[in-house]
Amino acid sequence: MAGMDDLIRSLEQDLVKEVPEFATGDIVRVYERVTEGTRQRLQPFEGVVLKRSGSGTRETMTVRRIAAGVGVERTFPLHHKLERIEVLKRNNVRQSRPYWLRRISRLHKIG
Repeated sequence: MAGMDDLIRSLEQDLVKEVPEFATGDIVRVYERVTEGTRQRLQPFEGVVLKRSGSGTRETMTVRRIAAGVGVERTFPLHHKLERIEVLKRNNVRQSRPYWLRRISRLHKIG
């Protein structure tokens, strides 16, 4: 079975994209490729990173933003459907998963 694991790992290495360094608490803008019929466009999503989980091609991140007074959280796979990630502001948080940010209404004021 170890041979199969090596095969899967070697196939996944080709699919892993370069992403900028960011951590939880940072404010990022994520550009996702959206397909509508035959057309494709980039849709930005800007917010605070709540968590990163997984590794390799299965790595995901959860981003939270406030839209029209309502908190919206999205989980993005880092190596699939994302065009690019921009780190807008680096923040220092002491927890690896700062879920207390859900209680704050003005997310850009942290740090």
